Amino acid sequence: MNLPSLFLPHGAPTFALRPGVAGLAMTRIAAELPRPRAIVIVSPHWDTATPTVGTGERLETIHDFFGFPSELYEIHYPATGCPEAAREVIQALDSAGLAVDEAPAQGLDHGAWVPLRQMYPDADVPVVPLSLQSRLGVQGAYQLGQALAPLRAQGFLVIGSGNITHNLADYRIASAQGTASFDYLRAFPNWMTEHLQQHDLAALLDYRRRAPEAARAHPTDEHLQPLYVALGAAGPQATVEHLHTGISDYVLAMDAYSFTTRH
Repeated sequence: MNLPSLFLPHGAPTFALRPGVAGLAMTRIAAELPRPRAIVIVSPHWDTATPTVGTGERLETIHDFFGFPSELYEIHYPATGCPEAAREVIQALDSAGLAVDEAPAQGLDHGAWVPLRQMYPDADVPVVPLSLQSRLGVQGAYQLGQALAPLRAQGFLVIGSGNITHNLADYRIASAQGTASFDYLRAFPNWMTEHLQQHDLAALLDYRRRAPEAARAHPTDEHLQPLYVALGAAGPQATVEHLHTGISDYVLAMDAYSFTTRH
């Protein structure tokens, strides 16, 4: 069973309370996939110098945010880990020449549990969290994904969780005004989708110079890097399916993609 790899949006934490059409899309995505043996998920909210694998059997729901409605802190996603699956992730990273650390007590930050709760509300698929190394940029994220590629043939679903646009300063402006009219919210996701579908890896890795208003779409790009993890896990000539598009909370593009290795 060779599963695709996915890039999914996690939006603001309140996405867990108001999933809307993006949440329905993630529910549909999961329903159309074969049942994974385990999920490897990379979120920008767990960022370490060295790739680190969560190896615990029970994964705490981490409420890594503040100032949100109280009901959000009452949500718990009872995910289970899988030490055996985590060991396979460690071996895959090691085989690719990457240094690896382990974190037996690591739980799931909101970048992980918010989308997983939409996909698998019964929390009945084991989850292996894997950290991002944002300091290595999109090239490092792509290489991390490449190391995970063999796992897809072993029944692992590789998920990168982030957002195609992520500018919190613009969110504050839009929230105060009650509206948003930033051109990059359409131009940047369109550019990314076009170059993904063209398999233009050189342009994608150089998106900071080539894409329209890239620095405005991502003042820092840790929320975009998980897309490159998902892309790397499927290879440069991957078949790309654009699963969802839309805007949440004024400025968060909620695009979702599936990447399938071409044979």
